[in-house]
Amino acid sequence: MERLATWISRLFGWSLLFLSGFVALETLLRKLFNTSLQGADELGGYVLALGAALSFSVALIDRAHIRIDVLHARMPVWAQALVDWLAVLSLAVLGLFFLYVGWFVISDTLAYGSTAATPWRTPLIWPQSAWYAALAGFALLSFVLLARASLLFFTGRHRALAAAFNPTSAEDELSEELTQMKGR
Repeated sequence: MERLATWISRLFGWSLLFLSGFVALETLLRKLFNTSLQGADELGGYVLALGAALSFSVALIDRAHIRIDVLHARMPVWAQALVDWLAVLSLAVLGLFFLYVGWFVISDTLAYGSTAATPWRTPLIWPQSAWYAALAGFALLSFVLLARASLLFFTGRHRALAAAFNPTSAEDELSEELTQMKGR
Protein backbone atom coordinates (compact mmCIF):
# COMPACT_ATOMS: atom_id res chain seq x y z
CA MET A 1 0.00 0.00 0.00
CA GLU A 2 2.82 2.40 0.84
CA ARG A 3 4.36 1.87 -2.60
CA LEU A 4 1.03 2.68 -4.23
CA ALA A 5 0.72 5.90 -2.21
CA THR A 6 4.31 6.84 -3.09
CA TRP A 7 3.74 6.10 -6.78
CA ILE A 8 0.54 8.18 -6.87
CA SER A 9 2.20 11.04 -5.00
CA ARG A 10 5.14 11.07 -7.38
CA LEU A 11 2.87 10.93 -10.42
CA PHE A 12 0.94 13.94 -9.17
CA GLY A 13 4.17 15.75 -8.24
CA TRP A 14 5.59 15.26 -11.73
CA SER A 15 2.29 16.39 -13.22
CA LEU A 16 2.42 19.60 -11.19
CA LEU A 17 6.03 20.20 -12.21
CA PHE A 18 5.08 19.74 -15.87
CA LEU A 19 2.13 22.08 -15.43
CA SER A 20 4.37 24.68 -13.76
CA GLY A 21 6.79 24.52 -16.68
CA PHE A 22 3.94 24.80 -19.17
CA VAL A 23 2.50 27.84 -17.40
CA ALA A 24 5.96 29.47 -17.21
CA LEU A 25 6.50 28.85 -20.94
CA GLU A 26 3.02 30.21 -21.69
CA THR A 27 3.78 33.34 -19.68
CA LEU A 28 7.11 33.91 -21.41
CA LEU A 29 5.59 33.42 -24.86
CA ARG A 30 2.83 35.90 -24.09
CA LYS A 31 5.16 38.55 -22.66
CA LEU A 32 8.05 38.23 -25.09
CA PHE A 33 6.44 37.16 -28.36
CA ASN A 34 2.79 38.14 -27.94
CA THR A 35 1.69 34.58 -28.73
CA SER A 36 0.14 31.75 -26.75
CA LEU A 37 0.12 27.96 -26.69
CA GLN A 38 -3.48 28.15 -25.45
CA GLY A 39 -4.92 25.79 -22.90
CA ALA A 40 -2.72 26.25 -19.83
CA ASP A 41 -5.81 26.82 -17.71
CA GLU A 42 -7.55 23.81 -19.28
CA LEU A 43 -4.56 21.55 -18.63
CA GLY A 44 -4.30 22.92 -15.09
CA GLY A 45 -7.92 22.03 -14.41
CA TYR A 46 -7.39 18.48 -15.62
CA VAL A 47 -4.24 18.01 -13.54
CA LEU A 48 -5.89 19.36 -10.40
CA ALA A 49 -9.08 17.31 -10.85
CA LEU A 50 -7.11 14.11 -11.35
CA GLY A 51 -4.73 14.95 -8.52
CA ALA A 52 -7.58 15.64 -6.11
CA ALA A 53 -9.23 12.31 -6.95
CA LEU A 54 -5.91 10.48 -6.54
CA SER A 55 -5.20 12.21 -3.25
CA PHE A 56 -8.25 10.53 -1.71
CA SER A 57 -6.51 7.17 -2.11
CA VAL A 58 -3.19 8.48 -0.79
CA ALA A 59 -4.92 9.92 2.28
CA LEU A 60 -6.74 6.62 2.82
CA ILE A 61 -3.52 4.61 2.64
CA ASP A 62 -1.65 7.02 4.92
CA ARG A 63 -4.56 7.26 7.37
CA ALA A 64 -4.51 11.01 6.84
CA HIS A 65 -8.24 11.69 6.56
CA ILE A 66 -9.21 14.17 9.21
CA ARG A 67 -10.59 12.69 12.39
CA ILE A 68 -10.82 14.34 15.76
CA ASP A 69 -8.71 12.09 17.93
CA VAL A 70 -8.70 14.01 21.23
CA LEU A 71 -10.96 11.41 22.84
CA HIS A 72 -9.97 8.51 20.58
CA ALA A 73 -6.76 7.65 22.45
CA ARG A 74 -8.59 7.75 25.79
CA MET A 75 -11.24 5.24 24.71
CA PRO A 76 -11.06 1.53 25.48
CA VAL A 77 -9.69 -0.57 22.63
CA TRP A 78 -13.12 -1.96 21.65
CA ALA A 79 -14.51 1.58 21.35
CA GLN A 80 -11.49 2.68 19.30
CA ALA A 81 -12.09 -0.32 17.04
CA LEU A 82 -15.76 0.62 16.64
CA VAL A 83 -14.93 4.24 15.77
CA ASP A 84 -12.21 3.13 13.33
CA TRP A 85 -14.55 0.64 11.67
CA LEU A 86 -17.24 3.32 11.35
CA ALA A 87 -14.66 5.70 9.84
CA VAL A 88 -13.66 3.13 7.20
CA LEU A 89 -17.33 2.37 6.54
CA SER A 90 -18.08 6.06 6.02
CA LEU A 91 -15.17 6.37 3.57
CA ALA A 92 -16.48 3.37 1.62
CA VAL A 93 -19.93 4.99 1.48
CA LEU A 94 -18.26 8.21 0.31
CA GLY A 95 -16.47 6.22 -2.42
CA LEU A 96 -19.82 4.81 -3.57
CA PHE A 97 -21.32 8.29 -3.56
CA PHE A 98 -18.45 9.58 -5.73
CA LEU A 99 -19.04 6.76 -8.20
CA TYR A 100 -22.77 7.40 -8.28
CA VAL A 101 -22.51 11.16 -8.85
CA GLY A 102 -19.51 10.83 -11.16
CA TRP A 103 -21.40 8.42 -13.37
CA PHE A 104 -23.96 11.13 -14.12
CA VAL A 105 -21.14 13.42 -15.26
CA ILE A 106 -19.71 10.68 -17.50
CA SER A 107 -23.09 9.70 -18.95
CA ASP A 108 -23.99 13.33 -19.73
CA THR A 109 -20.63 13.84 -21.41
CA LEU A 110 -21.18 10.74 -23.53
CA ALA A 111 -24.78 11.66 -24.36
CA TYR A 112 -23.91 15.17 -25.49
CA GLY A 113 -20.45 14.49 -26.92
CA SER A 114 -19.19 17.37 -24.79
CA THR A 115 -15.94 19.13 -25.60
CA ALA A 116 -14.04 21.76 -23.66
CA ALA A 117 -15.02 25.33 -24.42
CA THR A 118 -11.39 26.20 -25.11
CA PRO A 119 -9.23 26.44 -28.23
CA TRP A 120 -8.14 22.82 -27.76
CA ARG A 121 -11.77 21.60 -27.89
CA THR A 122 -10.74 18.51 -25.94
CA PRO A 123 -13.39 15.77 -25.87
CA LEU A 124 -14.27 15.87 -22.17
CA ILE A 125 -14.67 12.11 -21.95
CA TRP A 126 -10.86 11.75 -21.91
CA PRO A 127 -10.03 13.78 -18.79
CA GLN A 128 -13.30 12.80 -17.12
CA SER A 129 -12.54 9.11 -17.66
CA ALA A 130 -9.18 9.51 -15.91
CA TRP A 131 -10.90 11.42 -13.10
CA TYR A 132 -13.60 8.75 -12.79
CA ALA A 133 -10.99 5.97 -12.82
CA ALA A 134 -9.21 7.68 -9.91
CA LEU A 135 -12.51 7.89 -8.03
CA ALA A 136 -13.17 4.22 -8.80
CA GLY A 137 -9.71 3.37 -7.47
CA PHE A 138 -10.54 5.19 -4.23
CA ALA A 139 -13.87 3.37 -3.95
CA LEU A 140 -12.23 -0.01 -4.59
CA LEU A 141 -9.47 0.68 -2.08
CA SER A 142 -11.98 1.84 0.51
CA PHE A 143 -13.97 -1.39 0.08
CA VAL A 144 -10.85 -3.54 0.37
CA LEU A 145 -9.97 -1.75 3.61
CA LEU A 146 -13.58 -2.03 4.82
CA ALA A 147 -13.48 -5.78 4.23
CA ARG A 148 -10.23 -6.03 6.19
CA ALA A 149 -11.54 -3.81 9.01
CA SER A 150 -14.84 -5.74 9.14
CA LEU A 151 -13.02 -9.05 9.39
CA LEU A 152 -10.92 -7.76 12.28
CA PHE A 153 -13.85 -6.07 14.01
CA PHE A 154 -16.37 -8.90 13.78
CA THR A 155 -13.84 -11.57 14.79
CA GLY A 156 -13.01 -9.57 17.92
CA ARG A 157 -9.43 -8.68 16.96
CA HIS A 158 -9.82 -5.12 18.16
CA ARG A 159 -6.13 -4.53 18.93
CA ALA A 160 -5.17 -5.53 15.39
CA LEU A 161 -7.89 -3.22 14.03
CA ALA A 162 -6.65 -0.37 16.20
CA ALA A 163 -3.06 -0.94 15.07
CA ALA A 164 -4.06 -0.91 11.40
CA PHE A 165 -6.73 1.80 11.36
CA ASN A 166 -6.21 4.20 14.28
CA PRO A 167 -5.49 7.75 13.16
CA THR A 168 -1.81 8.59 13.12
CA SER A 169 -0.94 10.34 16.36
CA ALA A 170 1.22 13.44 16.58
CA GLU A 171 3.93 11.32 18.23
CA ASP A 172 3.85 8.84 15.35
CA GLU A 173 4.09 11.64 12.79
CA LEU A 174 7.02 13.23 14.65
CA SER A 175 8.82 9.89 14.90
CA GLU A 176 8.30 9.23 11.18
CA GLU A 177 9.56 12.71 10.27
CA LEU A 178 12.66 12.31 12.47
CA THR A 179 13.39 8.94 10.87
CA GLN A 180 13.07 10.43 7.40
CA MET A 181 15.27 13.35 8.40
CA LYS A 182 18.03 10.98 9.55
CA GLY A 183 17.82 9.24 6.18
CA ARG A 184 18.41 12.49 4.29
